Amino acid sequence: MKEKVLNIFKRNGNKKLDPIEIVKYLSKDYDVKDIKEVMDVLYELVSDGSIVSCKKGMFKLTGDEYIKGKVEKVASGNGYLLQSDGDIYIDKKNMNTALDGDLCLCEVFKRFGKVEAKVKRVLDRNLPLGEIVEDSGIVYVKPLKEYPYELELLYNKEFSLVDGEIVKLKCVLENNKVLKVKVIKKIGHKNSPDIDTLKIMAELDVPAGFSEGTMNEVKSLPTEVLENDYKGRTDISNEMIFTIDGKDTKDIDDAVGLKMLDNGNYLLNVSIADVTNYVKWNSSIFNDAYNKGNSTYMADKVEPMLPIELSNGICSLNPNVLRCAVTTEIEFDTNGNVVNKRMYPSIIKSRKKMNYDDVNIILKGGHVSGYEEFESTLLNMLELSKKLKKKKLERGEIEFPSDEIKLIVDENGKVIDIKKRVQDLGENLIEEFMIASNEASIDLLTNECEYGIYRVHAKPAPKKIEDFVKFMSSLGYSTKGKFNYSDISNKNIQDIMSTIKGTKDEEILSSKLLRSMQKAVYSTDNIGHFGLGSKKYTHETSPIRRFSDLLLHYMIKIVLFKWNMGVSINEIGRGLVEACDHISMTERRSDECEYAVEDMKMAEYMEGHIGEEYDAIVDTLLKNGFFVETSNYVEGFVSLDTINDYYTINDEMTYYFDRKKRIALRLGDKVRVKCIAANKETRHIDFILVDKSKEDK
Repeated sequence: MKEKVLNIFKRNGNKKLDPIEIVKYLSKDYDVKDIKEVMDVLYELVSDGSIVSCKKGMFKLTGDEYIKGKVEKVASGNGYLLQSDGDIYIDKKNMNTALDGDLCLCEVFKRFGKVEAKVKRVLDRNLPLGEIVEDSGIVYVKPLKEYPYELELLYNKEFSLVDGEIVKLKCVLENNKVLKVKVIKKIGHKNSPDIDTLKIMAELDVPAGFSEGTMNEVKSLPTEVLENDYKGRTDISNEMIFTIDGKDTKDIDDAVGLKMLDNGNYLLNVSIADVTNYVKWNSSIFNDAYNKGNSTYMADKVEPMLPIELSNGICSLNPNVLRCAVTTEIEFDTNGNVVNKRMYPSIIKSRKKMNYDDVNIILKGGHVSGYEEFESTLLNMLELSKKLKKKKLERGEIEFPSDEIKLIVDENGKVIDIKKRVQDLGENLIEEFMIASNEASIDLLTNECEYGIYRVHAKPAPKKIEDFVKFMSSLGYSTKGKFNYSDISNKNIQDIMSTIKGTKDEEILSSKLLRSMQKAVYSTDNIGHFGLGSKKYTHETSPIRRFSDLLLHYMIKIVLFKWNMGVSINEIGRGLVEACDHISMTERRSDECEYAVEDMKMAEYMEGHIGEEYDAIVDTLLKNGFFVETSNYVEGFVSLDTINDYYTINDEMTYYFDRKKRIALRLGDKVRVKCIAANKETRHIDFILVDKSKEDK
């Protein structure tokens, strides 16, 4: 019935219809029962945003003037309709009853020449997680965060609920300030050791676990390469191929090898786990992987895209076992230019599982027991990687210093230390080889096919770079080259990076510049990758943990290898725009989850360090206070209310004036702070200013 009614609206275009008209379309002989049934369907279609209600009891198809999307509500009461191509402002008077995170149907219009939105209907409430409370035989739900509506729990026979259980809720009916809600997912008990991480995953809709169908399919998977797997593959299991990863890595999806040719050229081998050999098109495993989009790596937990039987088992390129792979061979000349490239399905056997710590020792001229037969190959790899790096810098690659941190946790998931991730020679080497393989694979595919999954990175918005240059100038730094802000070049950004490199403000400025850049996304439209200076780029080297790579392997096998994969390239092509949008969203979702868990773990860590003092650097200035980063890489907030002085911020938000208009505190200043509060639930850490060092003045 629902589909029939919706088709009636589609056939009538933008025409308004009343319920009686719709009933007549369905049947000439109708009665009151039919009208009631149609009305129920109409309200259902209004609820999901497919149609909109108009005056005088009329309804019409949701047109181009309406957009569905999540709404972000800010402290002022105003909001934004979140869109991938740019968020749309919503004035507070047009927010209707929408709250932060609600899925809404919005009307889009122009006011004073600017595009704005108005919430027409809340389609789905972004409810907080709830805790089940049983009191004297009465079961109710208590929201974990302050919420303006009363939540009335409806009985749901699908779930047996116990006191203290954390649950995800959905609004079924809204009546004034009362929401009738039902449980749609059990998260875990409030006393479970990993409940804090699970709550964040649930809040951000990061899928956890796998479907029953997937777990059933896993049972039939082989644990070793079968004789049938050799058909159509090149057996290179006798070649010197090995893996280089972190010590704790269990899902190994790339292996490398290198030969020196008689003409002095390099022949690089990058072999990638052949996940599509085991993940069949439209299988439960495939669909679960699509829903997740990627693995999510958190401080104390990994939520894998694939079950461990695949990710750590038959797909993982573990040492001294045969594995199915997709191999890219690239020949480089002595200057690092690509001479030739090809891809083929293969059978490989990794000779050794290497780790970055050991490899870095060897690359710096040291020796590690058990690596003797690989030393010369590793040194040749280093030589090639440096040439590839030089080529990338020449074409415009932008090097941002790594500011990632690593939380060291104990067996209970508690943070015991915080360290900065260091990218050394080994990490750089693998990065260069993976970039080379990604560029080669998308070039080979799109030379033979009209479809492609591109990893694109747009030029930064002119206004953001112009604002950054002004900000940089306020700190006393001036750029060398000429800037055309309407057409920012890679050279412009390289000039900025060279200007600030080695200065005391490098870390802060490079971090702010990075935030001025666009985010890389997946797209069917190739606009190149600005950050890498690459004209054509993709992700192909991590199919165990990224769906983009897995899907690309399907395309490579169909187009380049001419294999029957149970789906045509045109079928894949028709759904490629939607797939790219989806995996870009899941990537953002996972990033948000990883950052949220990191903030939560840091706050939990600092709960045990209240009253302790730290050296810190002023990281961000706001009108009401400033953020600092401590010497142990913890970020927290210092409120101006805690300082016995009067501060006014300057226009560039780079320093505060005191009462006498002297610079009292500057961005990048070294300060001494004391932790006065930390809360893992709010993920917030508060400091007070103890002393400000004058060393950098």
